[in-house]
Amino acid sequence: MAQDPIHRNKDVLAHTMAVVERTPPDRILRLAALFHDVGKPKTRSFGPDGVSFHHHEVVGARMTRDRMRALRYPAADVDQVSRLVELHLRFHGYHQGDGGWTDSAGRRYARAAGPSLERLNELTRADCTTRNKRRAHELAERMDQLEERIARLREREALDALRPDIDGNQVMAHLGIGPSRLVGEALAYLLELRIEEGPLGDEEAFRRLDAWWTSRQ
Repeated sequence: MAQDPIHRNKDVLAHTMAVVERTPPDRILRLAALFHDVGKPKTRSFGPDGVSFHHHEVVGARMTRDRMRALRYPAADVDQVSRLVELHLRFHGYHQGDGGWTDSAGRRYARAAGPSLERLNELTRADCTTRNKRRAHELAERMDQLEERIARLREREALDALRPDIDGNQVMAHLGIGPSRLVGEALAYLLELRIEEGPLGDEEAFRRLDAWWTSRQ
């Protein structure tokens, strides 16, 4: 299937094979490379700006899961590969301004990738098969900068286990409430702050919790 029939760019299969060849010899990573664009035929549409494949990564992840289960791959393999397929465009979803990657973008990307971070980075690099040397250089440079940002964050923070500064028991004790959906909402709010601003410390976390709780009343 042509990716861009108007300009006769490479088709999806040729691109897929190129991405597989560009990945290191890692079984999970190469399966992810093989499946990463499998959702394109189902999502192809044509509009004023040409051809598009909106949400092909989400559709592709479901198709990957179904196909790997049918082929009786181990559940752990299915989970890892389908997650990589789902995330393979995540890198491109973060805006990079004049100052480069922000800490919050680095945290969000690393949290989404989890233990698959290194494989996701490799897949993202391999997915750049453009013949435009300037664009290829820019993408490689952006990935280098993101990896450096995440490395610096990891030195300062518990990046591999991002959690709110206080836990559910502390939230309930501080607000005088029992187990409920409100506790989950409070923790989700505090986690968002943690991702966006970094570690707050208990005192500041309780202050922000109070402000959130007041706004709810």
